[in-house]
Amino acid sequence: MKNTDNAIDPVRYFGRLLGLDAAGMNALVTRALLGAEDGELYLERSESESVSLDDGRIESPSRSVDQGFGLRRVNGESVLYAHGNTITARAIIRAGKELREIATAKQRYEVREEFPQPKARYAGKLTSLSLAARVKVLRAIDRYARKDKAVTNVDAYFAASLVSVLIVRADGTIASDVRPMASMSVTAQCAEGGKREGASASIGGRYDYARLITPGIWKPEVDRAIKNAKEMLRAGPCPSGVMPVVLGPGWAGVLLHEAIGHGLEADCVWRKTTVFADLIGKRVGSELVTVVDDGTLADERGSLTIDDEGTPTERTVLIKDGMLVGFMHDRQSARLLAMRPTGSGRRESYEYRTQVRMRNTLMVGGATPPEDIIAATKRGLYMPSFGGGQVDPVTGQFVFSCELAYKIEDGKLTTPVVGATLIGNCATVLTHVDLVGNDSRLGGAGTCGKGGQSVPVGIGQPTLRLSGGVTVGGTETSPE
Repeated sequence: MKNTDNAIDPVRYFGRLLGLDAAGMNALVTRALLGAEDGELYLERSESESVSLDDGRIESPSRSVDQGFGLRRVNGESVLYAHGNTITARAIIRAGKELREIATAKQRYEVREEFPQPKARYAGKLTSLSLAARVKVLRAIDRYARKDKAVTNVDAYFAASLVSVLIVRADGTIASDVRPMASMSVTAQCAEGGKREGASASIGGRYDYARLITPGIWKPEVDRAIKNAKEMLRAGPCPSGVMPVVLGPGWAGVLLHEAIGHGLEADCVWRKTTVFADLIGKRVGSELVTVVDDGTLADERGSLTIDDEGTPTERTVLIKDGMLVGFMHDRQSARLLAMRPTGSGRRESYEYRTQVRMRNTLMVGGATPPEDIIAATKRGLYMPSFGGGQVDPVTGQFVFSCELAYKIEDGKLTTPVVGATLIGNCATVLTHVDLVGNDSRLGGAGTCGKGGQSVPVGIGQPTLRLSGGVTVGGTETSPE
């Protein structure tokens, strides 16, 4: 970003815009949320920039700055929200008055969670990389990819952002955070014998461009995209039926995120819209399965110092040794379910109210080397990652697609296949995990959508085997 020499201190920056010190901001929010059970003033300034390369042409260099406020008023299950892009005390008081007129609750409840302001996880600046320097790296990516004669087209992009937030609560809490983000993506199109296929790879996290422009970082991503595209060119039809399925490490955790993680967000619990609502303390996985949602992992996309309600993030254990032991909570769900907030209240920007959201969701690694998991599987299917999918949160049924999978024959990966889908049930799928690898990691550059909002997340798991409980959809008869 451009303001590298003048890093933003959110407290000073927003205090200057409002013409108020900390005490004045507290008084402002107390007045704006008079009569509310809970709520907060959320102040945000964001900078973003990006540039892309498409078939050798540099396109869409852009840079933008935005800022605004959101005022949230909570009474029981009712949430009212107002936002604006003019940060003044007058605008905030007016928004509070409008929300108060709509609200039906008249009584004020004192709800105070004692959380010390944690140490900032990131610096208040993002190292700038000039447009010319980014273009140079994009062209280097293009040249490197085209050394493979099968490559016919290369798309790549760099993007970065820096978001500064200040959260003021009527109970006296003032919390701030600075959130950098950088990402890169590459798509390689390959052709052979009149057939054309494309594959993508991406990487990103809460760091600056310096991490991404290193050839040792971007070259493996380019290699992976090319390899997958070429594998798809020679791939055959996918077998179908009930069979053991081995899921790869990292991005294959999309299944865990979508099929399990969303059902453990506690707004679904108090609304009774998840199959997990009444399963706390019960077995939902094999004893090999431990799942956490961790907002404290260094440099990961879902990591934060505080959530968007001002609660410090943490490592929340959701499933331990196969038993469901917890949910992710924002302040509202914690109050309604008599639990404590876990720092899981997130929003896309100041224009949106908070929701219970995942941060970095992953399965903890086991003791088995991943190659031993393949070797222990006589026949089955290996799915290294997933694309799109659908989950019915009420019944728990899910269907996920896998662009590129591999047959497992006699304990070895053999023929690549396309057109695979995986069908199962959220509440039971993890009970069929019988081998867990020692290679747990986060992968890709995940963005999660829910309720019309998108937030960056970390997604991951180790290599693992499902001995049953799922059905593979494909175009070939299941092997005997």
